[in-house]
Amino acid sequence: MTRLDLNYKVFGEKDAPSVLILHGLFGSLDNWQTLAKKIAEAGFRVFILDLRNHGRSPHAPSHTYDDMAHDLMDFIEAHQIENPYIVGHSMGGKVAIQFAAFYPQAYQKLVVVDISVRGYAVHHDRILEGLAAIDLKKIETRQEAENILTAFVEEADTRQFLLKNLDRNKEGFVWRINLPVLTAYIEAISEGVGRNTGAQQPTLFMRGGKSKYIQERDYPLIEEIFPQAQIKTIEQAGHWIHAEAPQAFLEVLIPFLKGDKA
Repeated sequence: MTRLDLNYKVFGEKDAPSVLILHGLFGSLDNWQTLAKKIAEAGFRVFILDLRNHGRSPHAPSHTYDDMAHDLMDFIEAHQIENPYIVGHSMGGKVAIQFAAFYPQAYQKLVVVDISVRGYAVHHDRILEGLAAIDLKKIETRQEAENILTAFVEEADTRQFLLKNLDRNKEGFVWRINLPVLTAYIEAISEGVGRNTGAQQPTLFMRGGKSKYIQERDYPLIEEIFPQAQIKTIEQAGHWIHAEAPQAFLEVLIPFLKGDKA
């Protein structure tokens, strides 16, 4: 398998313990820059990555959790990162879980943000339809793109998040995401992960109190796969815990990374 040179940014002192942060579906490292700086100020070296087919990382013909777990290991080896902490949100959380299954000795602690290990019904159909409906050759402004997307995505904040993937070059607008491949692999993105993990490292699952992605029925399976798992709820947040309640997020994350009780 060809190694991908994932796009990244890094904050913090070179000799500090390393934290790798993985974004969710349709996201990018840009979603995490503010928090990455805060985590670095707490004494860590923080890498935020664009996963394959997202942000400014290379486009690839496939998009599975196996692919992305191996991409992450390639990144760790290429940058000579030792014993990192891995933090992943949503799809990035599942990448972290799959990474733990493949490389159980390659990380120090795992943090999974508002996603379980189970599979989910495909629920991004309207988003994909809306993005596909935007004819990049015909639009001249971002507002035109949003007007089209409004017929498919009601929530204004979700539209703004999605349209961060719209870039412009000399020819006009282009997608940073690899929309055809993400569409083709949307069922794979919804699959469960990590069944053979049995990881012994400390693991934190963080759930939003207003989110339905991690439910109490998930707890036994999470604890079976991750015997050292803690599950913490940020009551005032939905799926985007780090964006909706950043201070509460950090107040749970930082003590866990540092070894205190989260």
